Amino acid sequence: MSRINQSSNLQNIFAYDKYWAECYGLSQYLPHTVTEMEALGWDSCDVILVTGDAYVDHPSFGMALIGRLLESQGFRVGIIDQPDWQSSEPFKILGKPNLFFGVTAGNMDSMINRYTADRKLRHDDAYTPDDIGGKRPDHAVAVYTQRCKEAWSDIPVIIGGIEASLRRIAHYDYWSDKVRRSVLVDSKADLLVFGNGERQITEIAHRLSRGESINKLDNIRGTAFMVKQQKQNWMEIDSSRIDRPGKVDAVVSPYHMVEQNSCSESSAENNQQMKEEGVVAVPLKDIVKSLDRGRSVIRLPSYEKVLTDPVLYAHASRVLHLETNPGNARALVQRHGERDVWLNPPPFPLSTEELDQLFELPYKRLPHSDYQGKKMPAYEMIRFSINIMRGCFGGCTFCSITEHEGRVIQNRSEDSIIREIEEIRDNVPEFKGYISDLGGPTANMWRLACDDKKIESVCRRLSCVYPTICSHMNTDHGPLTHLYQRARQLPGIKKVFVASGLRYDLAVRSPEYVKELVTHHVGGYLKIAPEHTEEGTLSKMMKPKIDTYYEFKQMFEQFSKEAGKEQYLIPYFIAAHPGTTIEEMVNLALWLKENNFRLDQVQNFYPSPMATATAMYHSERNPLKKLSYKSEKVLTAKGEKIRRLHKSLLRYHDPKNWPVIRETLREMGRADLIGDGEKQLVPKEEKRKSSYNSRRAKPFAQKKKRPLSKGRGNL
Repeated sequence: MSRINQSSNLQNIFAYDKYWAECYGLSQYLPHTVTEMEALGWDSCDVILVTGDAYVDHPSFGMALIGRLLESQGFRVGIIDQPDWQSSEPFKILGKPNLFFGVTAGNMDSMINRYTADRKLRHDDAYTPDDIGGKRPDHAVAVYTQRCKEAWSDIPVIIGGIEASLRRIAHYDYWSDKVRRSVLVDSKADLLVFGNGERQITEIAHRLSRGESINKLDNIRGTAFMVKQQKQNWMEIDSSRIDRPGKVDAVVSPYHMVEQNSCSESSAENNQQMKEEGVVAVPLKDIVKSLDRGRSVIRLPSYEKVLTDPVLYAHASRVLHLETNPGNARALVQRHGERDVWLNPPPFPLSTEELDQLFELPYKRLPHSDYQGKKMPAYEMIRFSINIMRGCFGGCTFCSITEHEGRVIQNRSEDSIIREIEEIRDNVPEFKGYISDLGGPTANMWRLACDDKKIESVCRRLSCVYPTICSHMNTDHGPLTHLYQRARQLPGIKKVFVASGLRYDLAVRSPEYVKELVTHHVGGYLKIAPEHTEEGTLSKMMKPKIDTYYEFKQMFEQFSKEAGKEQYLIPYFIAAHPGTTIEEMVNLALWLKENNFRLDQVQNFYPSPMATATAMYHSERNPLKKLSYKSEKVLTAKGEKIRRLHKSLLRYHDPKNWPVIRETLREMGRADLIGDGEKQLVPKEEKRKSSYNSRRAKPFAQKKKRPLSKGRGNL
């Protein structure tokens, strides 16, 4: 294997020589029928993209973005959207691709798309015309790949998107309640692209077009593939030798983050385990001396090990999360049976210039014309929104944005964002002057970054804002404030809303930003996510203490009053998060009552693939700290009964929940909280609910579906 490409010699993704098929020009929509292909003069597609979402030609939909990117490189790209997976025939509809199939489940993991946090079947799908559920299979990436292979066995299949990205190693699957193999193994795909895939897919397409074999594309960052034997000239390091115990917030040299015993009880046991894994131990002094991290690979515990040992599973998760910084991440390898899943380091972020070009490709910004007259909730949500950045350095344990998009923020330029607003204003049907959101994974990380690139390149913190905001983090919201001001002053723009999740712990560092936001960009309600009030739970979430919420609330109310507006904060909370006790949930319920909140939208913790909190849920250990068989155990709410109780406490005001809350309070010895007093949680008798409900409560937003392609969610 050749050396993994480094950031110093990155090629701009738009600087490749165009493929010969550029002569066919651009398509109005990427074709998804033979008739559309023939109208373009094509006799075949170079690349066929298969997706579990309906085709919407908008940059918020992954397949449209990747498809338009490849089209800009000169390739003929077709799309097969939401095919019937019962046979391979629908996968032949566009003929045989010349280069490869690209497969994704869509903008969401197919299991999260189809099932609730209580494992109940959903009957709707926001990414399907008319919101109809059941248009994609469970574990869609594996199913679609198998059908592509049946259709054309000699054509490479490359998998990507959120489902493939977050299932790239052995992972806990909440719906089957077991550890599953890497999706690369289950799907039998030729190559897996993880993270944002533009840099990888561009290089893959051009190299395949030059006649390279798919088996030779083993040196592209952000890809994973199967290998049968250990590669030569690579220094293999057992993962238990580099897992530094204790806190992970100090900025230190990565070469010093070595620990001989972390997961094993003794060095003898560790050595025996290494022998069983077929690993040759590398002396510690050799690891420290090695300066070629591009030739170092970390061996994670095998699938067979993590399947049966929750502590080793948590350890593997911890090591993977410590190897997510593109500046110092090493390759990872994990045995699955007789073969290894090999993961190259994460891709380097796109530059502002590249991101601008990507988002300004000629999207129609509409669902395919075949869907005319049909409603698609996910599209309706984002049709007038602008994505200004990518990535998140928050590191919340229940979220996987960092593991997919990265911790380094990728920014679009102000001018590019303004041009997109003008494009919507001038060309998108039914636009009435309102931009629904100006944000991204977070509302206010645009242009925020580490002030020292050398430190950033070696930093191994899981969060730049927890337990405190890093002293090297630039928190100046001045550029973002200016962007807001410029956007709202554009002719024809009546209001620009900010609807993405706000990091209020960052916002309070810039009062002028908060004033601009509250005065001009809130439509009566502003959604924020304290997630909990109790420090024990917040520490497992890696979220700031509730004191920061009060600081932001004071600013919000002050600036709302100065603007002469009646506006409200809408807080989100998570029930049943790993590490949350019943006592903490009761305290949260009391806080809600004291602050006169009645939650309509309530979320139970959803163990999504690869999230640190999911490792906590499965292993009942805390991978944020040193791991061993004697390390801290994490209390975890498992089972329908206890999870429903947690959720019921968030909705303390609902009479349907009073019986179970009363029973729980009595079992806890807290019967003093039963009654009609201001400091009591639920009334004694059902007949008193009328007087109880007559107290004035703060208005609250009606429940809305939250698309997971943007905003606060996991995926």
